[in-house]
Amino acid sequence: MSVTLSVNDLLACCGFLCGSGCNGGYPISAWRYFRRSGIVTEECDPYFDQTGCQHPGCEPAYPTPKCQRKCKVQNQVWKEKKHFSVNAYRVHSDPHDIMAEVYKNGPVEVAFTVYEDFAHYKSGVYKHITGGVMGGHAVKLIGWGTSDAGEDYWVSC
Repeated sequence: MSVTLSVNDLLACCGFLCGSGCNGGYPISAWRYFRRSGIVTEECDPYFDQTGCQHPGCEPAYPTPKCQRKCKVQNQVWKEKKHFSVNAYRVHSDPHDIMAEVYKNGPVEVAFTVYEDFAHYKSGVYKHITGGVMGGHAVKLIGWGTSDAGEDYWVSC
């Protein structure tokens, strides 16, 4: 069974635990919210931003939506549309520990520092060259590899 979960539910209803909604947050807290409180389906509480993030800079940042705890589709009940995670835990930042986790259990969420030049990244292996810190970003890490030049890299989506 494949279920699409509501980004809006997480952004709006996780509150201070997860950070600042549309202005960033704490990935492990979001996973803990998913485990404890559950997240409704996308159909129940669809994403509020129809335009998406536009590079560079992703400006303006949208205000965090208000938590409604009510499905947009009239015949759906909020509590009945909740899905829960079984567990949430941290993996040590050692590359070998991360590789072992991905190999054994599948993708992991990782966070990294984003610099101004990341907004212009198109493809290949990203490497920070120039520009100041913009903030943090979380992605799904699905694998790793080594380039022809012998440089190790992570694969994310």
